[in-house]
Amino acid sequence: MTSIVEALVPGGKANPGPPLGPALGPLGVNIKEVVEKINEKTRDYNGMQVPVKIIVDDKKNVEIEVGTPPTASLVMKELGIQKGSGTAGSEVVGNLTIPQVAKIARMKKEDVLSYDLKATMKEVMGTCVPMGVNVEGMKAKDCQKALDEGKFDDLLAGEEW
Repeated sequence: MTSIVEALVPGGKANPGPPLGPALGPLGVNIKEVVEKINEKTRDYNGMQVPVKIIVDDKKNVEIEVGTPPTASLVMKELGIQKGSGTAGSEVVGNLTIPQVAKIARMKKEDVLSYDLKATMKEVMGTCVPMGVNVEGMKAKDCQKALDEGKFDDLLAGEEW
């Protein structure tokens, strides 16, 4: 029988304590080895919470799948801030550029339902709204409309999906 353990761990800094240790202990795997593999795979997400899925089969073979951090975490890392605005309608905590939004959209490519870069960028901008983050100096909702109208097509011409 295959067992699956899912957890949110700090990127590159997982440890054998909760939530991993208690969940992996009964499965009879080497917890230290598993934690080291997780830290190796998540070190690029240092400082962010990263979803991981640990799959353990009958023979104690371990497979680790690393998801991407939540979009809000990627936005905060890109801006270098610790948290979003508590009053998003009146307080702005940062401003993303279109290339930064495209970068975050590409990171989330595997986790979104969108089929193209523009639609995924609109999802990222949607996350910016309650965080109090502007895009290209305008409110994120206004920037979504501008993206639909093609105002950033020249900037996106070189961007890969």
